[in-house]
Amino acid sequence: MAAKPDPAADPYATLGVAREATEKQIRIAYLKHAKTSHPDLNPGDTQAEARFKAFNAAHSLLSDPERRARFDRGEIDAAGNERPPPGPPPGYGRYRDHAESAAGARYRAAFDEDGDLGDILSDLLRNRAAADAHRSGMNRRYNLSVPFLDAMRGTTQRLTLPDGNTLDVRIPAGLDTGQVLRLRGKGEPGTPPGDALIDVEVAPHKLFHRLGRDIHLDLPVSVAEIALGGRITVPTITGQVTMTIPPGSDTGSKLRLRGKGVPATGDQPAGDAYATLRIVLGPSDPGLVEFLRTRTDGPTWNPRASLEGAA
Repeated sequence: MAAKPDPAADPYATLGVAREATEKQIRIAYLKHAKTSHPDLNPGDTQAEARFKAFNAAHSLLSDPERRARFDRGEIDAAGNERPPPGPPPGYGRYRDHAESAAGARYRAAFDEDGDLGDILSDLLRNRAAADAHRSGMNRRYNLSVPFLDAMRGTTQRLTLPDGNTLDVRIPAGLDTGQVLRLRGKGEPGTPPGDALIDVEVAPHKLFHRLGRDIHLDLPVSVAEIALGGRITVPTITGQVTMTIPPGSDTGSKLRLRGKGVPATGDQPAGDAYATLRIVLGPSDPGLVEFLRTRTDGPTWNPRASLEGAA
């Protein structure tokens, strides 16, 4: 269960922004802090996890204009709880004593002639209840970190709310950081109820990174594979595939796998995957070393010729 936000915390101080900060400044500050404290990047670090939850709670409040305005006015605390109304103004007791004295009797008599106080209060409460029943519920904003492969393939992920309740969030294939998912009717109660707005952050992956709708990875290859060419197995976001390396390829060469990037969604076609070849020498090979040392019929060339005179 997610920890509840600290009601005494100042969300502005938590994110390190001024009270007049714009939505963009708040979002940038949140992403900066969240990335350094993300649990996936700090496994087993309970302090980093606590900081990440605090950043999430502060951003959830300040990124919702309605909740932020209510917090600034002192109507709710940092956890979204209603704050009690301010106490009676100075001198309130003296006015009350006067109203209940003999001197105030004539005002009470005049008031009672117009109607019973209990009936009037009952009418006011009924009117207030009727108004509340027809008031639209406010939207609530939450943050959700999605594993890279889940965001690419699509899935359903459970989000634990600050109050301990949960929401099942459908993650469409190809989701990217910065997108906002809307769950209609999952916000605050009202007529109609508000919506839940989910700010998404896609977690990094140790092999893949995304550029637009294409997926890139660095692919280790041996000297023999890059010199002689051949078919090798390559990981993609949907599983292993076979790819052919042309003989004589060089380190840094990019080979394309059509349609193996971000899946097609709606009117968006599927992206491609690009494997960048990186030569890995591997364990020491005495035979190869001896061959290169004694070979006399090989071509002579300077791989740094293009760098001469460049500095």
